[in-house]
Amino acid sequence: MIRRLAIVLAGAAAVLLTSALVDVTFAQGTWPSKPIQLVVPWPAGGGTDIIARTIANKLQARLGTPVIVDNRAGASGLIGTQYAAKAEPDGYTIVLGVTNTHAINPTYFKKLPYDPVKDFQPISMLAVGPHVLVVNAKLPVKTLPELVAMVKAQPGKLSFASYGNGSTAHLLGEQMKQTDHLDMTHVPYRGIPPALQDLIGGQVTMLFSTTAAALPHIKSGNLRALAITSEKRLELLPDVPTMIELNRPDATLNHWYGLLAPAGTPRAVVDRLSKETRAALQGNDVKDTFTQAGVTPWPMSPEEFAAFIRSEIAKWGKLVKASGIQGD
Repeated sequence: MIRRLAIVLAGAAAVLLTSALVDVTFAQGTWPSKPIQLVVPWPAGGGTDIIARTIANKLQARLGTPVIVDNRAGASGLIGTQYAAKAEPDGYTIVLGVTNTHAINPTYFKKLPYDPVKDFQPISMLAVGPHVLVVNAKLPVKTLPELVAMVKAQPGKLSFASYGNGSTAHLLGEQMKQTDHLDMTHVPYRGIPPALQDLIGGQVTMLFSTTAAALPHIKSGNLRALAITSEKRLELLPDVPTMIELNRPDATLNHWYGLLAPAGTPRAVVDRLSKETRAALQGNDVKDTFTQAGVTPWPMSPEEFAAFIRSEIAKWGKLVKASGIQGD
């Protein structure tokens, strides 16, 4: 027993020593002294990637060190998020957290390989944006009621895509199925790009996409937008009605993006990252890039972001339970 106690105490001492050394390193002004890894739990090329690379470039300039985007996709964001949760809390690994990874997954999965609250230290929110319901432009429907009528006329034959089981797109599709009593099949993908590709190709019928990912395809004429989940119409899509206008206020649900560090990251490092992130979000070039992607910059302090995440877990948790879906 004494030997076991000695091993435990030695381990605890090593952790404390590592943390102390990191704090001293920062205090001496040597942080950052090497590249910072920004883990993105989604494939390259989607709207999430646009936001991640925009903020990575700004942080790189402000911190004077490379900020490298590392896409680790799969399992509704679990793979990349779990990797970041277990990374060394030394200020050189941060992660892009989104609605799925930190608000939906805690309720959707029976066993989550990370704790969205205990395993992370929030840095700042980055942006908030609505979802847009899109269909292939060749589909003979121009309104949401027409789409609902088409699905009802072909029970079990049509489908809705999502960018992963338990994703916001999955939940919004299930919500629509329940609201309109529809019989359609859910087809999950590993990220938004392949889902959009198959939607354009006609393999699936509809998708609740993030605006950032769908806008280029809407502008090109490959996709048609039928509704948007924001409270007001989007300036970039002035002719697309909101779900509120279509008497579906419960579908007014936004998708958000934020930066987090592994729990235990020195507070001085977190504060510096938060300060620089929030300053970058005030730049007109970042605002313009985000606006063109259909999202709004939404800076928060670490404390504000932590409180926001807890409220989002409660909100989306109710929707997950109401939908009746459950991940393994």
